[in-house]
Amino acid sequence: MTETAELAPDPVSDSVLRSFAGYALKRASNAVQADLVRTLEPFGLRMITFTALLLIVENPDLSQTQLAGVLAVERSNLVTIVDELEQAGWIARGQSPRDRRSHALRATSAGERLCTAARRAVEAHEARLFSAIGADGKAMLVAALGLVENAGNKPPVGAISGAAR
Repeated sequence: MTETAELAPDPVSDSVLRSFAGYALKRASNAVQADLVRTLEPFGLRMITFTALLLIVENPDLSQTQLAGVLAVERSNLVTIVDELEQAGWIARGQSPRDRRSHALRATSAGERLCTAARRAVEAHEARLFSAIGADGKAMLVAALGLVENAGNKPPVGAISGAAR
């Protein structure tokens, strides 16, 4: 072997981490997201733009404030997402029928067609990735993740609320 030849690094064991649910969740999430990126790419969508478009299709006249809230993004960051969808011709901003000071977001017919096709692809992506656990297993996983999300949104036991004492 020459001095310049590199030795293959020893494999790193993550077995100690595999017992942590959060670690397993992150690894699984990375795999799901990577496959979803590949699934949405042919449609010219990213995860966030697909999510926003689907919410707009399902909730006509959604306000930008409502959309920012459900996506859990800052309104200033949402403007870029909405601009991207609007410039592509997939949504239109109009005057809100409930509040003349705010915009109502509505999918265009092209946006509705794109959303339908992308949604089918995402459903196939999920069917493929979750086939090992079956429909019942997926339903249980979704329910369990909802419980974890809710638990994560609660203050830790013994936390002091309000001002410091």
